[in-house]
Amino acid sequence: MDIRKISIGADYKSGAMHYIVGQDVLGGSHQIHLIQHQDDAYKIWIIKNDEVVLWKEFKSTMPISLEYNINF
Repeated sequence: MDIRKISIGADYKSGAMHYIVGQDVLGGSHQIHLIQHQDDAYKIWIIKNDEVVLWKEFKSTMPISLEYNINF
């Protein structure tokens, strides 16, 4: 399943960081391209001008909440 959104932090409503595929980041210069679980970590990949780079990585030991794409 594709991950659509990841929230990092114990307090979901007021203290967590939220990242959504398609979201503009870095002052609007890049977009979140992919969120994936790999090697016991969650990785956030960003894209600019067809170049995809790893932007952030969070270890699975952190409080994490996921939302998945649901296609009916």
